Amino acid sequence: MTVATQAKTAARKTRSYDYPVAAFDVAAAMELSGLAYLQALTAGRIGAEPSIGPTMGMHIPHEVGEGRVVLDATPGDFVLNPLGGVHGGFAATVLDSALGLAVHSTLSAGEGFSTAELKVNYTRAMAANAGRMRATGTVIHRGRQMATAEARMVGVEDGKLYAHASTTCFIFPLRKG
Repeated sequence: MTVATQAKTAARKTRSYDYPVAAFDVAAAMELSGLAYLQALTAGRIGAEPSIGPTMGMHIPHEVGEGRVVLDATPGDFVLNPLGGVHGGFAATVLDSALGLAVHSTLSAGEGFSTAELKVNYTRAMAANAGRMRATGTVIHRGRQMATAEARMVGVEDGKLYAHASTTCFIFPLRKG
């Protein structure tokens, strides 16, 4: 069988899911600290789950503290690379979320942030059936205009480190409306 024939006969799946169209609640962010905002978001009191979550198999953080966030994500066959492993973008996206949320938890009311730099190190290949991954993000430094953080992605079932990352984020005042 030729490669072209294999491609035509490959199994196909359909993936559909409902997701909220996330809307950042500017009014709440102007009144609440970043930590209080994330706590209200995870408790369902404001906003909606960010749409990247259901798209990537990522879940609302189950642990949020000052400068620290823990969230879970589960890869599947919908994030495979050409070699049949989980694409590195899965780990990068989940780690970027954990890093950003950790920085978000340090914001004062009326502040926002944006990722300036992201560095990811992959320590082992991840299979589509690897199970739930846990990403823990921790702020290393929080200045007036910049923050740095690091995160680790560990398999919940096997306890192995799959990737770790670091970030630098810009911090800036939010604009109303």
